[in-house]
Amino acid sequence: MRIYLAGPEVFLPDAAAIGAAKKAICARHGLTGVFPLDPPAAMPSGPPEWRRIFAANKLHLAGCEALVANLTPFRGAGADPGTVYELGYMRGLGRPVHGYTHDPRPHRARVPEARFDGEVWRDAEGLEVEEFGLAENLMIEGAIAASGGVLLRPEAPLPWNDLTLFEACIRAIAAGGRQAAE
Repeated sequence: MRIYLAGPEVFLPDAAAIGAAKKAICARHGLTGVFPLDPPAAMPSGPPEWRRIFAANKLHLAGCEALVANLTPFRGAGADPGTVYELGYMRGLGRPVHGYTHDPRPHRARVPEARFDGEVWRDAEGLEVEEFGLAENLMIEGAIAASGGVLLRPEAPLPWNDLTLFEACIRAIAAGGRQAAE
């Protein structure tokens, strides 16, 4: 089974090493990891570069049976938007999606200026902030749950290069479901 390895690790200085480590974990569990920086079988051509990257990642997604997403907050209170797109795209194809975050806090707690107004939580601009105790926006967690996937978060913050929760997601996929991650 081919697994798309979504996440903002592609922006880290050691992206290739992290991708290789994730692919090795997949292989140990009898799965094939596909990292976004891997060249696809047929590399799209033509300018501009960002369109080629988009097309290459869509080819990767189409060729995978499942996805594991690193949903650790990236450049803000929530997950990397490209990762969230990839998760939604795979869910739209009807494929299982799994996720993990290295941040133990619920989504609302990651909005530092959030204040309770007596009815709901609001940010500095007065906009409502979700408060369901979830690790991410309810649509992301809902997509994962609807696909039979798992969303894992630690008890304490983890560094970017920690692959413990990633491997737990891979074990769940290899075992055919939720029970391996629990």
